[in-house]
Amino acid sequence: MKMKAAILVECGAKQPFAESRPIRIEELELDPPQTGEVLVKIGGGGLCHSDLSIINGDRPRPLPMVLGHEGAGEIVEVGPGVRDVKPGDHVVFQFSASCGRCRRCLEGRPGICEQAARAKADGQLLGGGKRLHLNGQDVAHHSGVSCFAEYAVVDRGSVVVIDNDLPLHEAALFGCAVMTGVGAVVNTARILPGDSVAIVGLGGVGLNGLLGAKLAGAETIVAIDLNDEKLGLARQLGATHTVNAKDENCVAAVRDITNGGVDFAFELAGTVPAMRTAYAITRYGGTTVTAGLSPSVAEFSFNQSNLVAEEKTIRGSYMGSCVPVRDIPRFISLYRQGKLPVDRLISGRVGFEELNEGFDRLQAVATLRQVLVPHAA
Repeated sequence: MKMKAAILVECGAKQPFAESRPIRIEELELDPPQTGEVLVKIGGGGLCHSDLSIINGDRPRPLPMVLGHEGAGEIVEVGPGVRDVKPGDHVVFQFSASCGRCRRCLEGRPGICEQAARAKADGQLLGGGKRLHLNGQDVAHHSGVSCFAEYAVVDRGSVVVIDNDLPLHEAALFGCAVMTGVGAVVNTARILPGDSVAIVGLGGVGLNGLLGAKLAGAETIVAIDLNDEKLGLARQLGATHTVNAKDENCVAAVRDITNGGVDFAFELAGTVPAMRTAYAITRYGGTTVTAGLSPSVAEFSFNQSNLVAEEKTIRGSYMGSCVPVRDIPRFISLYRQGKLPVDRLISGRVGFEELNEGFDRLQAVATLRQVLVPHAA
């Protein structure tokens, strides 16, 4: 079938993207779903920092590529062998389909499936190959999803069925921002009621981390960012204290507020300076968790003696250590109960022609979550 999609044709394009136009809207040929795959009509796709990191060259990927890994839609066709979902089902994408057979999957950690990691690095689907084509040339998939399009063919394991009455532009956020932010707190760190927490970086993922900390019963929640408006929103969402990262006494201020540091510091900005801050405000015996994807060549260093003497822990968190088929419905249920008000993080909806400008806004840290709505009237 033919359909419209947003193709990234250049990594590291000159900014502003509104002028260099690294994202182009083209009519592509989309193959029908193969064995174990489904065709989805896209209802919403979130503009995420992970997409931006490919566009700006921080994390290069095979090109050309149809972007988009956080999204939701409606199944319109299923491939051979797919019997547990059907046309008409509403689904949220999850960007790491799992093989179920590698060592990581057998450990109950499908989010870091080894086979899926190889397929994503090559711009292919889990079953191998590409289903997107432009003028006879194969086009790469982004994280097995590519939802900045009217339709997507994905592995059956890349979708989680949800209730049909949840608006799809809201459901889209549960495919990345919610899983990554809330999951880092409740799955990776497993914080307990009464713990002290710091959230470093208040983008879509960071504010979801804050919501997760409040949900889990953290007694002290310190929100840290460079943007005063985001700090104000953090206070509305449950932060007990806020500190502007531009303050040269930022670390000292947090340590003073928390009597020596927090039990858990979450780096959710995807920058090395944010990671340094998070590590510096982690108390004796505390844990620094990072879920932000920094540039692929970035390195973080720490004093080994300090790590040992203070018995700190540093943990990575990919996709919030989630099991998507378990966690996405759980998080949606909490949202509908009013305990995870993620709709407050949606800055607005955009169309295809606004994507370059949308990523300019994201690069300038001037927005939270924008959602592409491909089939807007």
